[in-house]
Amino acid sequence: DRRGTLWVRLSHQFALSYPYMKCALILATLCLSSLGFGAEDWGPAQFLIGHWTGDGTGQPGQGTGSFSFTPDLQGKVLVRKSFAAYPAANGKPASRHDDLMIVYRDETSRQMRAMYFDSEDHVILYSVKPADGGGVVFVTEGTPASTMRYRLTYSSTGADRLKLKFEIAPPGKDFATYLEGAAHRDPDS
Repeated sequence: DRRGTLWVRLSHQFALSYPYMKCALILATLCLSSLGFGAEDWGPAQFLIGHWTGDGTGQPGQGTGSFSFTPDLQGKVLVRKSFAAYPAANGKPASRHDDLMIVYRDETSRQMRAMYFDSEDHVILYSVKPADGGGVVFVTEGTPASTMRYRLTYSSTGADRLKLKFEIAPPGKDFATYLEGAAHRDPDS
C-alpha cells in the first residue's frame, strides 16, 4: 500500500527532524525573551534598569553609594535598592542610608506608582511620570498647603550616565533641592 509507505517515510523524516525543531523552538524562545518580549514596558523609567554607581568621591560633604533598578516578580515590578555612605564631617559621625523602592503599575489605571522605604523610617508613595526634557520623575501627591511633598528626578545625560535630584517641599512651600548627584551604569549591568 503506497499510502502506508508514504506515511512511514514522512513519520521517519519528522522523527529525525523533531529534535532539531525542538531545539530551534527553544532557541527562538530564549532569543525573544532576552530581547524583552513579554517583559513589562517601564516607559520613561526603562533607561534606569541596571546597576549604577554614584560619582561622589567620599570626601567630606560628598558621599559614595550605588543603586540598582531590577525587574522582579516575572517583570511585573521594578525593585530599586540603594545605599549611600557619608564620611564624618563638621562634627557629625559617619553615616549610611539604605532604601528600597518598588515601582509597579496600578491595577486599575495602569499608571506607574512607587512605594519607597528607608533606614530612617520614611515611607513615601509616589506617582511616576516622564520628566520634562527626558527622564523620569517620582512625585508625591497631596495638597501643597497641608502635606510634606517629595520629588525625585532621574535625567539621562548620555550613554550610561544620569543625574538625579531629590527635592522636598514643606507644607505651603515650593520644592527646594535637598541633594543632587550623578551616576554611571556599571559596565557589567
